[in-house]
Amino acid sequence: MMYLYSLIALIPLLLFSAWASAKVNSTYAKYDKVPNRACVTGYDTAVRMMRNRGVTDIRVERINGRLTDHYHPTKKQVNLSMSTFGSASVGAVAVAAHEIGHVMQKKEGYLPYKIRNVLVPLTNIGSRLALPMVIVGVLLELFIAASLPYGEWLVYAGIAFYGLSTLFMLVTLPVEFNASRRAKKMLVEDGVLTKEELPGASKVLSAAAMTYVASLCISLFYFLRFALFFLSFVRKD
Repeated sequence: MMYLYSLIALIPLLLFSAWASAKVNSTYAKYDKVPNRACVTGYDTAVRMMRNRGVTDIRVERINGRLTDHYHPTKKQVNLSMSTFGSASVGAVAVAAHEIGHVMQKKEGYLPYKIRNVLVPLTNIGSRLALPMVIVGVLLELFIAASLPYGEWLVYAGIAFYGLSTLFMLVTLPVEFNASRRAKKMLVEDGVLTKEELPGASKVLSAAAMTYVASLCISLFYFLRFALFFLSFVRKD
């Protein structure tokens, strides 16, 4: 019954995630048809913003896909998708500016950004170790009679490892919202958009932010279900 109830509870979260995904795509499609008055492309926006802030060691590259834009700090490059790189629309420059927001976070040592980068390798390791640790812990609890609670400790450790992905998504929220705030400020400061054009860019960035909120909700749900399910196997003294 617990599994059935959890599936029912998951439905609104999945609907919210689907709505957020559709919203960002439709909003971007709308403002990708609105040319900015400065006739500045996504590529031009990224280059201008970095140059104006003394960033000279980051390349701007074009990659395949639509809305696959991202900043790769290790490779020192901002990757703009085909839909952003050469487009001079309000939507395109908003997305490009958001990625430069991440560049500036790294340059200025923005704390949540630094925490998220630390969590990346830990989350990758935790996602691989969590389930094996919990399963071994449950088996120890069920089949090995021992006074020392090694199985219980393994279950707790596995659940903690699994929770790293949720923690990562939680830290991602302020990082993404902050990058969008920086983007909107830079767009006006650098003359890419006028104040009259900025609301369109804000709608694109806000729609994108909702996808991260949806991801956090789903990640938290799966973590709680995972934790409650396996904790039910832990021996109670």
